[in-house]
Amino acid sequence: MANIVLTRLLQPSEFGLIGMIAVLMSIGNALIDSGLTSSLIRTKNPDQTDYSTVFFINLFGSFLVYGAIFLLAPLISGFYGQPTLVNIIRVYSLGFIVNSFTSIQQARLTKDLNFKIQMQIRIPSTVISGIVGIYLASNGWGVWSLVYMYLTNTLLASIQFWIYSKWTPTLELDLNRFINHFSYGYKLTISALLNSIFSNLYIVVIGKIYSPVSLGFYTRAMMLQQQPVQNFSSALNKVTFPHFASIQEDVIALKAAYKKIMQQVVFFIAPIMAIAMVLAEPIMVFLFTDKWLPAVPYFQLMCLMGVIYPLQSYNLNILKVFGRSDLFLRLEVLKKSLAALMLLVTYRYGISAIIIGQVINSYISFLINSYYSGKFIKFSTWEQIKNIFPIFLISATTGAIVYVFILMIAHDQPLWFRLIWSLFFGAFLYIFLMHFFRISVYIEMAYFLKRKFKIKL
Repeated sequence: MANIVLTRLLQPSEFGLIGMIAVLMSIGNALIDSGLTSSLIRTKNPDQTDYSTVFFINLFGSFLVYGAIFLLAPLISGFYGQPTLVNIIRVYSLGFIVNSFTSIQQARLTKDLNFKIQMQIRIPSTVISGIVGIYLASNGWGVWSLVYMYLTNTLLASIQFWIYSKWTPTLELDLNRFINHFSYGYKLTISALLNSIFSNLYIVVIGKIYSPVSLGFYTRAMMLQQQPVQNFSSALNKVTFPHFASIQEDVIALKAAYKKIMQQVVFFIAPIMAIAMVLAEPIMVFLFTDKWLPAVPYFQLMCLMGVIYPLQSYNLNILKVFGRSDLFLRLEVLKKSLAALMLLVTYRYGISAIIIGQVINSYISFLINSYYSGKFIKFSTWEQIKNIFPIFLISATTGAIVYVFILMIAHDQPLWFRLIWSLFFGAFLYIFLMHFFRISVYIEMAYFLKRKFKIKL
């Protein structure tokens, strides 16, 4: 909600400035963690020495990373031709140090599948920082309202993680433990670095070749697409990795769990993306005002990418569970090389062409990930596609019918009417088609609701 209000209050160029440093934040976070927390989550029965060793390594790394970024800030600012970026980078990057104080607390809660406490921490942090950001933006702070909102969120979350986790580090450092975790994690770190660099390479190119305003449209479109996709998939990702790790020795159970997760994710994400594509214009105007209309075609293209995004991360979780961080790294090198080639071909034809290249690359990445992960759980790419294809088909059909509904009935109606009635109609139609064709994931969810709430579906 705070992001919506801030998008209405601030200008696209101000979001573009924050977008320009996104690659720094991604690279910094990957370097600080070095895959060590993933190693802790995967390790059976880590002790205080394991946790304390990783804690102090992460903390030390955060100071090194912040120092490097502090010194490089003028060069980065000069690259983009935006002098104001120097101070923005130096203040925003303080979040590295704050976050490093809580990496182990979060890892412990995730390993214990304790997401209730994590939610209790995130909600007040998000609400209070959002209020801070809105207040500052309303009083003319511009881009700095985004900087201080981020730092407020990070600091509040850090304080609460220390309070709720009931874990504190001790001076129990073991070089052998560090080497053990690092030998698993460094390949994930290199993979994360590649992912950070190439995922944000689009932002770097757009920010360099085009303008902060154009980058603002691109980043806001990406934010709107990622809100349902990444929030939903990252929440499930925190559950699936430790759950998959707990049953890694039972391939049959692992395949069954993965198959169900795939269907459940697509069941929710696919219709949201399909309906969002056809309602992109009224959604953008309703949420952000018409000054953001140039972002509509970007958002529509990104919805095609959003459908497949969660499946890529779950496939990669299979490789991590089986300890194949070496294969994980090789696949990242291959996929990012393809991404760089695609960007090289498309960048000169405009931002829409760049996004089309991203979409194509995301589907190629899914095919690559599913092929290799499928070998470990005997679940081929073709089987995975068949597993989710009926849901994709019904989602696409729902989107197409909603589009016809808008053209024939609601095209000349007020914006709020088109938006609300199209959403209701789309949701009803999607559930009706799921019920009519007896799609398994819908039947399972309906049965669960019937038992839990004693309702008839």
